[in-house]
Amino acid sequence: MAEWQQRLSQPRAGLAVIAAVSPLFEEWLERRHGVLTYRLTQVLTGHGSFGRFLFLIGREETPGCHHCEDRPEDTVEHTLAVCPAWAEHRRILRDVVGDGALSRPALIQAMVRSEGDWDAVSSFCEAVMLAKEEAGRVRERTSSRPSRRERHSGRRGSRDDLRPP
Repeated sequence: MAEWQQRLSQPRAGLAVIAAVSPLFEEWLERRHGVLTYRLTQVLTGHGSFGRFLFLIGREETPGCHHCEDRPEDTVEHTLAVCPAWAEHRRILRDVVGDGALSRPALIQAMVRSEGDWDAVSSFCEAVMLAKEEAGRVRERTSSRPSRRERHSGRRGSRDDLRPP
């Protein structure tokens, strides 16, 4: 535990997650409930269907939110607290987390507090991230921009190399 705390005191990546977990580090490790799922991890890390992340890795042309008319930057914070597309999911989550700001630290506090709160946070993440992923697939199918598969099909060692000319 001391070694982890030392390593987390000088992080090189994951600063937002570390800042959220650090105040409750021991409680986080000692809890006996909750499993980190794929979509829950996306929300905690910011590495998922967020315009900002997808833009950084070259999957989107801009970091803007596809669900907002004025296209603000789509981040974890925007998804949790602002984007109108997730208002109903957010309302349900606020009933559990409380009326304070929805943020990664608030999610971590709720997740540590009880299994029911963990489940509410996890349900929010599953529903919202699944919807964001599906919206991204629809955009990709209807876009004139080449799909990720088409953009990368010329890589050495791709399956296309095995097809006859």
